[in-house]
Amino acid sequence: MPEGDTVWQSAKRLHAALAGRVLALSDFRVPKFALVDLAGRSVLDVTARGKHLLTRVEGGVTIHSHLGMEGSWRIFADEQRWTGGPVHQIRAVLTTTPDPAASAPEARPARTAVGYRLPVLEVLRTTEEDTVVGHLGPDLLGPDWDPDRALANLLADPDRALGEALLDQRNLAGVGNVYKSEICFLLRVTPWLPVGALPAEHTAQLPLLTKKLLEANRDRPVRKTTGLRGQDLFVYGRARRPCTRCGTRIRVAQQGDGSRERPTYWCPNCQAGPAPTGTTRLGDRARPSS
Repeated sequence: MPEGDTVWQSAKRLHAALAGRVLALSDFRVPKFALVDLAGRSVLDVTARGKHLLTRVEGGVTIHSHLGMEGSWRIFADEQRWTGGPVHQIRAVLTTTPDPAASAPEARPARTAVGYRLPVLEVLRTTEEDTVVGHLGPDLLGPDWDPDRALANLLADPDRALGEALLDQRNLAGVGNVYKSEICFLLRVTPWLPVGALPAEHTAQLPLLTKKLLEANRDRPVRKTTGLRGQDLFVYGRARRPCTRCGTRIRVAQQGDGSRERPTYWCPNCQAGPAPTGTTRLGDRARPSS
């Protein structure tokens, strides 16, 4: 599931493949931008901003994309078969020319970046980037990170559930549903606890813990929060399995409204705070795995 660390990795791969190279082909498979042709222009850089990707091109143009829940950018060499999904799921194709500065063509051959299942894809002026990312809070993996401002944003609505506040990219940019559940577990509170009810010691830890988790995972191929062998995550995706702390079965419920509902995981025994109607504070005990 793409979150801030995943998007940061995508930006790093795209930058390595495209930056400093001239585009031989640009193909945007969305009606509004189908006639945009950026061939002949150099790619300047690719930058992550929270969960957004900004590919800046010579001439003051930015390609803005968002991975959503299932999107991805894949990089392919010449004549390599594209393997990111069926053709009808492709939203963008960017192909470079071979690097003329390389000592031999095979040193930096042409590369093709293919964007699959991108729910957001648009081409805009670089000077207008704020229209698509200006609303975001401090970026956990970006140069604008400011823990004090992030905390102030989170506390601005003290009655809001912590899980929902963490997912709101206007508060801080980069947290997704996996980290939401894991952060709440590490703080020993449920995702439904109002932000203002968070114990003072946890409130101070919140932005620092969140940044620490994303930074630890930005270079890892598999996201890991536990430090345990054979188990990458504490609660996310582990419904009905035993909690590593107490053995209680992990619960799952939806959090959010309408299209924003997300499956949320927590331990009902060692995470304090409210839970959805129909669940109890103490869950059935499960035998801890050996």
